[in-house]
This record gives sequence, C-alpha cells and structure tokens, in this order.
Amino acid sequence: MDSLTSRIGLAYADLAALAYFIAAWVGYGLSVGRLRGRAVSLTQIMNEQRRVWAEQMLVRDNRVVDTTINASLQNGTAFFASTSLLALGGVLTLSRSGDDVLTLFGALPFGTIASRATWEMKVAGLAVVFVYAFFKFAWAYRLFNYGAILIGAIPPMGAGVPREEMLKAAHRAAAMNTAAGRHFAKGQRAFFFALAYLGWFVSAWLMMATTTAVVLVMWRRQFASPIRASLLRDEPWRRG
Repeated sequence: MDSLTSRIGLAYADLAALAYFIAAWVGYGLSVGRLRGRAVSLTQIMNEQRRVWAEQMLVRDNRVVDTTINASLQNGTAFFASTSLLALGGVLTLSRSGDDVLTLFGALPFGTIASRATWEMKVAGLAVVFVYAFFKFAWAYRLFNYGAILIGAIPPMGAGVPREEMLKAAHRAAAMNTAAGRHFAKGQRAFFFALAYLGWFVSAWLMMATTTAVVLVMWRRQFASPIRASLLRDEPWRRG
C-alpha cells in the first residue's frame, strides 16, 4: 500500500478524503431520486408538477405560456453550460501555476500539498468535475429542445383526437421535461461538489469537512426546506 500511495502521489488521508467525496456524491444523488413516502425530495415533488403542467396544456388552445416556460428552462441550462466551460478554462489555467501555488500553500501551517504531481492530479480531478457538469448541462439543453417539439405535438382541443391519446402526448412531453430537469440537476450538483472539492487543495481533512457541509446544505434544501413543506402541505399523494 505504501508503494501504491508513493506511485500515485497521494497519502492515505487523501485517498480517504477522495473516497468520502465520491461516496457522498453518489449517495446523495441516489437519495434525491429514489426515496419515497414522507422522505420524498423537492425534486420529486416538482417532477410531479411537471406532469400536472403537461396535462394543463390540454385545456389551452394557445400554448405561448408553455413554450415560454420551456424556453426559460432551456436558457438557464445554456447559461450553466457556458459557465462550466469558463470554470474549466480557469481550472486549466491553474495547472500552469503549480509552482507558485505550491510555494503559497507550503507557507501555510495547514497546507499538505507536497509535490507538483499531487497538485496536477488534484487539478485534473477538478477539471473532470466541470467536464461532467458541461456534458450534463449540454444534454439537458438538448432534451429541453426535444421537449419543445413534444409540446408542439400535443393535439389541441377540438382536433378530434381521443382524450386518451392527448394524455399520452402530454405525458410524453412531461417525461422529456423531467429527464431534462434530472440532467440539469446533476450538472448543478456537480457545481456544488466542486466547491467541496476545493477544500482538498488545502488538506484532505478540510475536503471531508467541506463535502459534509455541502451535502448538509443540499439535503436541507431537498428534504427540510420551507418550500418543500409548503408544497407537501396540500399534496397527500406524497405523504404515505
């Protein structure tokens, strides 16, 4: 094990912090999407509202409001996709400033970066996080685009189409919008965990602390926020 840590340039604490970071990211993502009953997340509640929104399209002859909502979601996704590329550029700039940063951290009493190889490895990991975020945002943008097409494909009232077929079309649009929202949420989650990752540049222990803090903040927003409580108050379909 000592030879392994020496080859990859990371200490035991660094490996433990990295494992904790990955486990927290994966575990939080699973909890947000799969918990049921009283533990349902804010994301799941809003996914149900997407279905309700799609069904409301059936009673509107003019769907300008619906296309405007979809466009606003798509524009927000494009903004975050561009931001992730800018962040990636900043990270790549860091890789060229390794010597100066090592000197700075070496002067700190709690800094633990000991080699250029360790620094490059940590910078590469942060770059991977932002690349992941970009791909999630880019795919969400494309799915919102598909969603706009499905909104246009919902038959209008009075078109002679059976209501069952109209509901199927509305649910297809809702499913596409939900999928786009899921990928958008994963990209945004990567941004939050990128903030936690920054603690690793100081020390492994700080990374564990920042990861815990980020998870607690996001968990509270998803499962214990006043917004979630207000949405659940009149929604008995999620209480059981």
